[in-house]
Amino acid sequence: MIKTAITVSLVEQACGGPFVLWDGIEKGCQTAASLGFDAIELFAPSPNKVPADTLKPLLEANNIEIAAVGTGAGMVIHGLTLCDPDSLKRDQAKDFITDMIHYGAQFGVPAIIGSMQGHWGGNVSRDQAFEWLRAALNDLGEIAGNEGVPLIYEPLNRYETNLCNTIAQGVDLCQSLSTQHVKLLADVFHMGIEEADPADAMASGKGYIGHVHFVDSNRQAAGRGHLNLEAIAKALIKTGYDRFISAECFPIPDSESAAKDTTNEYKRLFPR
Repeated sequence: MIKTAITVSLVEQACGGPFVLWDGIEKGCQTAASLGFDAIELFAPSPNKVPADTLKPLLEANNIEIAAVGTGAGMVIHGLTLCDPDSLKRDQAKDFITDMIHYGAQFGVPAIIGSMQGHWGGNVSRDQAFEWLRAALNDLGEIAGNEGVPLIYEPLNRYETNLCNTIAQGVDLCQSLSTQHVKLLADVFHMGIEEADPADAMASGKGYIGHVHFVDSNRQAAGRGHLNLEAIAKALIKTGYDRFISAECFPIPDSESAAKDTTNEYKRLFPR
């Protein structure tokens, strides 16, 4: 059964970004539960922001789960990426992600690498960037695998990275790795920009997709844009995917409205 999640951001520096709930972890858990979501997806500045022994009782009290943990704060706050020309910064990026892998593993959930993948350009060639990226994913994937969780890599649209922009490119990257523990994040917003047919692209990711951000073309709540979400949802269901669909969208016009619209659309597209 596909489960539902909603994003909770605790990163002040990301204010205005595409995260729905911003009022702290306790309120976030309460809101997610009250609207019928199965889980939260946590975007935190570090693993120390909400210790596991603080978060676990909040999840239990609200009868919800955690779906995944983001690593984007490593880039937003510290400017760290896996393709930085400075080897020290690349190592620091890997260390930050490693810490988030260990944090998520305490809940049995994966860490997501999105913006921290970086890009190529300037003094960094495309081949060099991919060499660094593959090496990092192989190392980090094994760390995640040893914790019993996958590592999630997210293809992003062309305005956010020039590495992998499509599901097909993400699959090719996974197939080029020595580790078996890296899965893809299929983000419907990015797919709406980069894929000729997002539903076909979703279907082509069968067996490789480990997490899904299910929003609309304008990065608002599902149902507020122009994507054919029914076709995309049907394609995802047909792959046999049984993990989380998560709302990583702007809180427009406000967090509560975005959350309510999301859960209503999820119920329609993914009936139980």
